[in-house]
Amino acid sequence: MIRAQAALETRMLLRHGEQLLLTVVIPALLLVLFSTVDIVDTGGGDSVGFLAPGVLALAVLSTAFTGQAISTGFERRYGVLKRLALSPLPRWALMAAKTCSVLVIEVLQVALLTVVALLLGWSPHGNPLSVVLLLLLGTAAFSGLGLLLAGTVRADATLAAANLLFILLLVGGGVVVPLEKFPSGVQDVLGLLPIAALSDGLRDVLQHGAGVPWGALGVLAVWAVAGLAAAARWFKWE
Repeated sequence: MIRAQAALETRMLLRHGEQLLLTVVIPALLLVLFSTVDIVDTGGGDSVGFLAPGVLALAVLSTAFTGQAISTGFERRYGVLKRLALSPLPRWALMAAKTCSVLVIEVLQVALLTVVALLLGWSPHGNPLSVVLLLLLGTAAFSGLGLLLAGTVRADATLAAANLLFILLLVGGGVVVPLEKFPSGVQDVLGLLPIAALSDGLRDVLQHGAGVPWGALGVLAVWAVAGLAAAARWFKWE
């Protein structure tokens, strides 16, 4: 059931041009723009080396949280989820299928953004296994939060909240602006956000060649467990 539903969810995501714009085109454009034009001070070193890990984190955010929250919210509004509730598919299996479909889209995103970054002169370092762990935990965290938002709030409010949070986390999540640019007290709070943990964790591995970023993995694991548990508890089919 999970495999069949995940395949359906993936086909639906690939057919939505608006979501592909959000999940693929915008991160790629941001990577090219900020890497070639000196708009934001990314600190010392190569700008693409700083930006590429942050844009990979942004791709996870856009697919697992923003895109999924909006699509699921409107499925709930138009009665699609209500019909699924009458099928043998349990709530946890629906969430698992949606998360699997998000992972498929993210594989395509990561491949595309990696090619773009390499063409811009990116030279990644570090352990690929650490990168995979970070992306998987980041996907689980954002997927749980996206489903929680879509399953508890009206579709129109979900659309507005998901897009607003996307913009706020893009600016204040360490994606293109280093957290060191914020006041020290604000840095501590922002560092606990899943987007900041994912961005910094990927940057530690891919830019600085660190081993396993346990701190970032721990933050993402907490968000993943809390988000998925809350979504499983309070998600409403209609």
